[in-house]
Amino acid sequence: MRRLLLLRHAKAERPELGLEDRARALMERGRKDAGKIGAYMATHALKPDRVLVSPATRTQETWKYLSGALRPAPAATLLEKLYDATPHAILAAIKDMPTSAHTVMVIAHNPGLYELALMLIASGDIDARERLNEKLPTSGLVIMDFAFDDWSKLHPQSGRLALFISPKWLEAAAN
Repeated sequence: MRRLLLLRHAKAERPELGLEDRARALMERGRKDAGKIGAYMATHALKPDRVLVSPATRTQETWKYLSGALRPAPAATLLEKLYDATPHAILAAIKDMPTSAHTVMVIAHNPGLYELALMLIASGDIDARERLNEKLPTSGLVIMDFAFDDWSKLHPQSGRLALFISPKWLEAAAN
C-alpha cells in the first residue's frame, strides 16, 4: 500500500509588476495556514517518507512552516519540473519514487496539482470528494491511498481518497 499527499502551497502575495512569479512569498495567513496543516499532519501521523517541492518561494516556505511540526522532518527535494507543471508531469515525478518510499508528499501549484488529484481518485470519502470537486484551495491537502507496492504502477483512477482537508475545513470542524 502507498499513500500520496498532495498539498497546494499556502496563501501567497499577489503578483506584482516587476516581481517574478517564482519569487512570490507567503502572506502571514499563508504561514499560519501551513503551520496548521503541519500540526494536523503531526497529530494524525501523516509523516511522509519523501517530499517533492516546486522551486517557487511560496512552495518552499509552505514546506518550511509545515515541516516545523514534523519531528524529525524528512528532507525535501526541490524539483524544477513541479513549477507550473501539468498533471502528467507531476504524475511522472511521483512514478519515479523508490519502492522504499511508502508515503510521498508533493507541494506544488494549481491547476496541475488539482487536476492530478481529480485524475487519480477512483473512490473514497464521498463528502471529501464533493468538497474537492469544488476546488483545491491554498493549503488544501489531499490524501490518497493506493493498493500497490510500487510507485511505477501509479495510473489514473487508481486511488482512494482518504481525506481532504484545508485550514477553513479544520476551523469549521473545530467549532
